[in-house]
Amino acid sequence: MKANVMMLPGDGVGPEVSAAVEKVLVEVARIWGHDFSFQHGLIGGASIDACGEAVSTATLQACQASDAVFLGAVGGPKWDGGEVRPEQGLLALRKALGVYANIRPVHPHPSGFAASPIRPDRLRGVDLLFVRELTGGIYFGDKVEGADKASDLCSYSADEVARVVRRAAQLAVGRRGKLTLVDKANVMATSRLWRQVTEKVMAEEFPSLELEVLLVDAAAMHLLSRARDFDVIVTDNLFGDILTDEASMLCGSMGMMPSASLGDGRASLYEPIHGSAPDIAGQNVANPIGAILSGAMLLEYSLGLLEEARAVRRAVNACLDHGLVTRDLAAMDQTALSTKQVTQEVIDQVNGCVIQNQVAAAY
Repeated sequence: MKANVMMLPGDGVGPEVSAAVEKVLVEVARIWGHDFSFQHGLIGGASIDACGEAVSTATLQACQASDAVFLGAVGGPKWDGGEVRPEQGLLALRKALGVYANIRPVHPHPSGFAASPIRPDRLRGVDLLFVRELTGGIYFGDKVEGADKASDLCSYSADEVARVVRRAAQLAVGRRGKLTLVDKANVMATSRLWRQVTEKVMAEEFPSLELEVLLVDAAAMHLLSRARDFDVIVTDNLFGDILTDEASMLCGSMGMMPSASLGDGRASLYEPIHGSAPDIAGQNVANPIGAILSGAMLLEYSLGLLEEARAVRRAVNACLDHGLVTRDLAAMDQTALSTKQVTQEVIDQVNGCVIQNQVAAAY
């Protein structure tokens, strides 16, 4: 198949992990006979330096015209305190693409157990999926900023809530059949709307699913004490941002976590959940696994290439099984690999899996 992928490397380690993803996708295209073309654009601090804005109109239009968009990371201390901030480019991109549902899988691999602050017995068997509302709420509300007073408006419509809850429920149908809503309905009016709409959608459209409702403070606690009990978790923009960063510790490193941001339009957005990590930028030590797994989600959700996506995930798991990891996951007595080395190991494993399948099919 033919596909046009827009690459937005961004800042810090973003260019390094983006290069890893592109290299893996190029190899996938070669093996399966696809024709992937790649465009490259600026976002975040890199865009501010080049043209004075966090993302240009031309870049947004190119993203909208693509089949999928991959983002590395944005931000860094260089641009702190400026009138134009790198994160404004990310918010503008999400809005332009209309990607309202951010999908973040959390599935700890045993290789990361030692790096996690959570006991291994609480990590085994964890397989959950966050669905975070991405284009509404407090991040997009009206803001007042002054020396003595500031405010951020959190606002949601019933339709905004319903569409992301519906997407989360559809995912739960294909998994273990449980949806957990996280809110703060005892205090916040928007959370009470979330609860009312969720209960209505579930009762009318998904009566066979189990619905659990948790206040966000309780959810934060249970995420560490009984993460195995969760299947699909749906929540608003702010709570989803915070809880998924907390959940990354279940995997031992934020560098392990992929994400897909989906809407109803043509192009979806894929990115690892980690930040730009300017302290390690340019050192070839960043963990590319979250980015590569985001590439696997791109293959599955945007391009419909399920076999190829499974092959990339199997390759990543094979590397983790053999302890082929960067320094954030390496044990004290273990040799840590570089970003480029881990990327090449994943590519080698993809090729190995394909050869094994071909041999098995021949017999």
